[in-house]
Amino acid sequence: MKTSTRLAVIYGSTREGRICDRVVKWLTQELIRFPQFDIDIIDPLDFALPANRDMAHPEVDRLAGRLGMADAFIIVTPEYNHSFTASLKSIIDFFFEPWQGKPVAFVSYGGISGGLRAVEQLRLVFAELHAVTIRDSVSFAAPWNRFDPDGRLDNPADTMRLLDRMMARLELWTQALVTARSNRPYADIERRASFQTR
Repeated sequence: MKTSTRLAVIYGSTREGRICDRVVKWLTQELIRFPQFDIDIIDPLDFALPANRDMAHPEVDRLAGRLGMADAFIIVTPEYNHSFTASLKSIIDFFFEPWQGKPVAFVSYGGISGGLRAVEQLRLVFAELHAVTIRDSVSFAAPWNRFDPDGRLDNPADTMRLLDRMMARLELWTQALVTARSNRPYADIERRASFQTR
């Protein structure tokens, strides 16, 4: 088994002036406390994905490589109109295999709900992609009142406990699924099932 695991933190917003920048800054600073993970920050704004879903496009290939190298994911998502963003859905829908058999955790933010309605919809999406979502999450109601522009969090004690619990569960599932995929690649299951039904 690998001595370290790669954790991709994915921005869920591309809006100008996005609160997501503050939340990701806070999260990446806190993730320093979890050295068992190598952190990779994935921002949709860094990729010029084609509108026509051209899978041979070099930007698609570049993003596929980053997602494929990840052993686990944290999605940082806002809630817009009771759901998650179109930019996040686009990144998710471009790919299938990079998500398979990997754990996904969520840090959300929004108004009164703290983004939890977006998270519940994302759980359905990732279940269809054969990913394993972590029950525990971290959410922020009215984050514009909680974070300064540099990602410093007001009254962090309760949030730290939530994050620590989420990360403990994420580490457990990451280790379990890395071992499982090394013993039997996830794609082999469907190939063998297809062969057996012929």
